[in-house]
Amino acid sequence: MQVMKIRKVTENVFAVGVQDWRRKLFDALVPLPHGTSYNSYLVTGEKVAVIDSVDPLFTDEWLKNLQELKVAPDYIIVNHAEQDHSGGLPEFIRAYPDAKIVTNARCRDLLISLLHLPSDKFLIIEDKSVLDLGGGYVLEFHLTPWVHWPETMFSFLQPEKILFSCDFLGAHYASADLFVQDEQLIYNTAKLYYSEVMMPYSAQARKALEIARQLMPLFIAPSHGQVYNHPEFILQAYDDWTGENTGDVLILYVTMHDSVKKMAALIQHELEAQKVKVKVQDLTETDSGEIAMELVDARTVLLGTPTVLSGAHPAAAYAAILLNAVRPKIKYLGLFGSFIWGGKALDQLASLVTTIKPEIFPPLMIKGLPLPEDEIKIIEWAKEVALKNK
Repeated sequence: MQVMKIRKVTENVFAVGVQDWRRKLFDALVPLPHGTSYNSYLVTGEKVAVIDSVDPLFTDEWLKNLQELKVAPDYIIVNHAEQDHSGGLPEFIRAYPDAKIVTNARCRDLLISLLHLPSDKFLIIEDKSVLDLGGGYVLEFHLTPWVHWPETMFSFLQPEKILFSCDFLGAHYASADLFVQDEQLIYNTAKLYYSEVMMPYSAQARKALEIARQLMPLFIAPSHGQVYNHPEFILQAYDDWTGENTGDVLILYVTMHDSVKKMAALIQHELEAQKVKVKVQDLTETDSGEIAMELVDARTVLLGTPTVLSGAHPAAAYAAILLNAVRPKIKYLGLFGSFIWGGKALDQLASLVTTIKPEIFPPLMIKGLPLPEDEIKIIEWAKEVALKNK
């Protein structure tokens, strides 16, 4: 099957980015079960504007797409300085030396540091600045700092009402289809993307969502994934994800000789008996993407570990580091585990979680396999958890 590389969003707006079908990991962290895309768009008024660049590995393919349209861009808009959206800029300005790089001052400074671009190539805009392309086409810029870098912004095209949102509202998904076809599939990939990229900045994402809703776009064209021609679908999803968590208790655990596994099972059984929703993940069978997705909805996280050489199991420590990195809006955190002759496993886990401030349950540590008296202690601990989650 031949994949169309240039596709129409509307009569004078074209998708000219590239699909990365083979990439399996993003930022050496985020699993990519469906690959990803580096989206770039071209708007043709009386003047021509390109919206965002692509990952440097795909610069040649991207420039060929632009050349195929036989236009000479006057501007390239940079909504975000990260290299997967800016990496093609050095070659772009060599190919189109008269074009100006349009962005905000913070983004300019980052681009100069990251890509060593000449300062005289920039046209600096501020919040709500407009760029008239002629022929009735106007780009309006909205600064959205810390979604997810300090310089991020939106570009909004009138009269088409297309919101170019860069990373915001995106999904790691490579596809021959320009527009979203399977909303459930994209919901899941967008949620994975949100959990690892946007969730650490959920308060700022909430503000950016308000801006997006006020603009009332007919299309949302992110820089990863497909174009939303029914935007309410993704706007409602972000409304849910950035809102108050009223969801499940999430039990994450790792076990070596079944002690922690039995503790997790007792906790799960008591919570379910108390009519509390529970999800359980064995950390040896779960990748970081699955954990991060579960954290989007979690109200309470319970993290269990055995003691390994006086400390926490590395899988539990990694989960704590991930929790600290993605900063979910959890309200409660509980740590539990087992030991044989000593150690500070739960203290170590607690020291790894510093960026969020949930209420913390008293730590629960037992020696070896749970004895009947330990089981009573575990059940009472679970009842305290249940009281906070009803």
